[in-house]
Amino acid sequence: MTSLAAVLDVDGPGAPPRSNGELLFAEPWESRAFGLALALHAGGAYEWEEFRRELIAAVADWERDHGEGEPWNYYRCWLTALERVLTGDGVLVPGAREARARELAARPDGHDHGH
Repeated sequence: MTSLAAVLDVDGPGAPPRSNGELLFAEPWESRAFGLALALHAGGAYEWEEFRRELIAAVADWERDHGEGEPWNYYRCWLTALERVLTGDGVLVPGAREARARELAARPDGHDHGH
């Protein structure tokens, strides 16, 4: 099994945000997206180098498409890269994420809390 240190870039366009050497997550979904990507890689869903290339491309796309002052979020690029890899490898059906998001958004508040 490949260690986390062996796959994560420490610097450069693919490097995750850090504070005092520790990975930095601004929102809970960011850490979940991070963990999902690592778990799928560890499970053999894709090669890390393929993901790394897509992540660098997603960062470059964001930089090209957004102007100064627009809020930057590394993990949005992370999710874009993950979706590209999984779609390209046939693990994720194109449009499946959007369909699932619509399905979840349509549920009424408190749908899963019977108390």
